[in-house]
Parts: sequence; structure tokens; C-alpha cells
Amino acid sequence: MPAATDETLAPMVAWAQQRLDEPITVADLARRAGTSTGNLHRRFRAELGTTPLAWLTVERVTLACRLIEQGTPGLESVARRSGLGTGANMRALFQRHLGVSPAEYRRRFADTRRAATMSPTDANTQRKANTPRKANTPRKANN
Repeated sequence: MPAATDETLAPMVAWAQQRLDEPITVADLARRAGTSTGNLHRRFRAELGTTPLAWLTVERVTLACRLIEQGTPGLESVARRSGLGTGANMRALFQRHLGVSPAEYRRRFADTRRAATMSPTDANTQRKANTPRKANTPRKANN
């Protein structure tokens, strides 16, 4: 196993971000970080508050969002270029992480200035804020 040259995950993160369109496994990330997969999981939790696979998925969804915002044609092409594989997989991940389909995301954000700064977390927050409350939800009383 190669020796780690940095105590943080930053070099491995930068390496992975440059290769999101390639197949990357947790074992690949661990090798790049110079550690075991179990230790990588612990380090990810400690430094980034998530698992390696969850981080990789969010990074790929974020890249797909950027590609859509930039007008990259064809959702299958966006899925391949972002490492999400297929349009079907990208649709499922967009629904899970953003609450919208890639096509809906394109309609909402492809031509707006604001889209360039919106992360999946921001888009999900906006979606929740714009979701109407149920009619039977009681309002909070002002005292």
C-alpha cells in the first residue's frame, strides 16, 4: 500500500474530482489515499461527514447539474460525462438528491444565472421551500 503524503483527504478528493467520468471504486479511492477501505470510511466520516460512495455520488450529480446548466446536449451524454452511467440512473439519482428529473432541472436552471451557483443541496432546499404545505397542516400561532 502506498504511503500517504498528506494527512487530509484533499489530494485524493482532487484526484477523484478530475476523473468523475471514469469508473471509480471505493477501493480506488483508498489506494489513492494510501489507506484501507475501512480506514477510508472512517476518515471520510471524520473529515467530510459522509461515506466515500455518497460523496462520489453527490460529486457526480453536481457535475451533471453543471453540464446541464452549460447546455450540454443529450441527457444520456450528460450521464456518461458525469460518471452516472445511464440516463435512467441519472434520473433516479436526480429524483433522490434534487427531487426533480434531469429534464425538469434543465427547464428550470439551464438558462439562468443563478443555476451556475446552485448545488444539489441548494436545489433540494429550494424545492422544499417551493413545495406547498398540505391544507391540513396547522399554522403556527403568533403570540
